[in-house]
Amino acid sequence: MKTHAGNLKKGDFVYYQNDIWQVQKADFYSPGKGSALMKTRIKNLLSGKNVEYTYKSAETVETLEVASVEMQYLYKDQDNLYFMDERSYNQYTVPLGVVGKVANFLKEGEKYYVYLQDERPLTIRPPMSVTLKVVETEGAVRGDTVSGANKPAKVETGVTVLVPLFVKEGDLISVNPETGDYRERIKA
Repeated sequence: MKTHAGNLKKGDFVYYQNDIWQVQKADFYSPGKGSALMKTRIKNLLSGKNVEYTYKSAETVETLEVASVEMQYLYKDQDNLYFMDERSYNQYTVPLGVVGKVANFLKEGEKYYVYLQDERPLTIRPPMSVTLKVVETEGAVRGDTVSGANKPAKVETGVTVLVPLFVKEGDLISVNPETGDYRERIKA
């Protein structure tokens, strides 16, 4: 499917240099003279490489029809993540390099959206936040109340996240998986 570059938005899939790329960032730019531009950052879904590319807004770009299917996350190994479509019981493999550091925050058994193009998995749609249990952290020291102070906390997926001093072992916290940033403590 073809569209004008001016219509591109974050999350779209495009063909570029005979590969499939996902738009990570799209900014419309209109200089004082000349035609308007669409400055993009695109990610190659095979290599995981990011590239900055500027299109003229009237330029034609080939986009892909991609389905977003909710699937159960099964497990990961050194190279791949494994998902199962609960309606058909088909299993899909997504390379770890394509998903990136978001994979460190995924919990086995949870449901996530996988992008499919002609039954071929491309990548996952990262959730806005994930709820994880703190399994290891230091206790707060009385009087150590510097505003904005953080401490490291290991969560159930094995990743370490910086959290405020009041968070303790056993707490549930919300984390942004794209940045790895603490969002809030969840009341159980």
